[in-house]
Amino acid sequence: MPKTLQIADFLELRKSHPIIDVRSPQEFLHGHIPGAINIPLFDDAERAIVGTLYKQKGQEKAFSAGLEIVTPKLHQFAQRAHEIAKNGVVNVHCWRGGMRSGSMASFFETQGLKANLLEGGYKSYRRFVLEQFARPLKIAIVGGETGSGKTEILQHIQKAGEQILDLEKIASHRGSSFGALGMNKQPTVEQFENNLLDELNHLDSEKRIWMEDESRSIGRVFIPAPLWEQMSLAPVYRVRIPFDVRVQRLIHDYGSFPVEVLKEAVERIKKRLGGLDYKIAMEALENGDAATVTAITLRYYDKAYDHPHKIRNYNGVKFIDCDSGDPSENAIKILNFAATE
Repeated sequence: MPKTLQIADFLELRKSHPIIDVRSPQEFLHGHIPGAINIPLFDDAERAIVGTLYKQKGQEKAFSAGLEIVTPKLHQFAQRAHEIAKNGVVNVHCWRGGMRSGSMASFFETQGLKANLLEGGYKSYRRFVLEQFARPLKIAIVGGETGSGKTEILQHIQKAGEQILDLEKIASHRGSSFGALGMNKQPTVEQFENNLLDELNHLDSEKRIWMEDESRSIGRVFIPAPLWEQMSLAPVYRVRIPFDVRVQRLIHDYGSFPVEVLKEAVERIKKRLGGLDYKIAMEALENGDAATVTAITLRYYDKAYDHPHKIRNYNGVKFIDCDSGDPSENAIKILNFAATE
């Protein structure tokens, strides 16, 4: 008989036993436990059929239709489960921890596997995820205007033995209008939260965690409110990199993208740039003048970046002057500054 586990125990066991998510492909795509494998009891169309029958004809009719759909797939389900259950144990869940996961777990046990069920299903996992972001953390922020190399600085801080949480990597976006260029497709907001907690749980919450200074929105995803509130109160170590150095870094990072792609990014901030600067920037793109368009957009982003620091009266913002854009040198400057406090 399948054993029912609370969320903490269920997640702990995934280190040695695979998680099987039996929800439909669309449910899984919208959000899932990181590392889970989708073996859907119903595909999206079949789920819609069964759901409609349940609402219109009741549970008995829906169950009968579901059984008819699932029976031809049972051999395939068993084969797949045995492939991934290296230790003969699987952890199974659906949305609420109800009939779908219960039926599948019981079936797996008839096939010689041991199955664990998640109490409350994926819904309980999502409640757990959102609660976890309220845990107190020792956050330190790497700040600096666009083009300062904050991501690279974070990486060098990590090489120095510190903990980091790379929000842009998890979000698959660099945060600006140009931020999706060269990145993979962004996760859903829900999956971003799931992935974010998963990364956070690999860190020691008793030790300092470095993050990059971000807006709450990173492309189309959002930093969860409890974590964002902690970030907003954390000390910011804001590097000041010469303007021309930042221009050259951005040309290096984005200059190789097609002109039409860069035009689309500039178009998205047209109103914020203003008519004249927008026109000059677009003409500069046409003429291959990367320095001009970069300088125009950078001046806009500099003002936008400074705004939240200005609102907090620069309380907790520590300025660190840097002569170069070398992220290794600037990481050392930040760490040395932080060590004196």
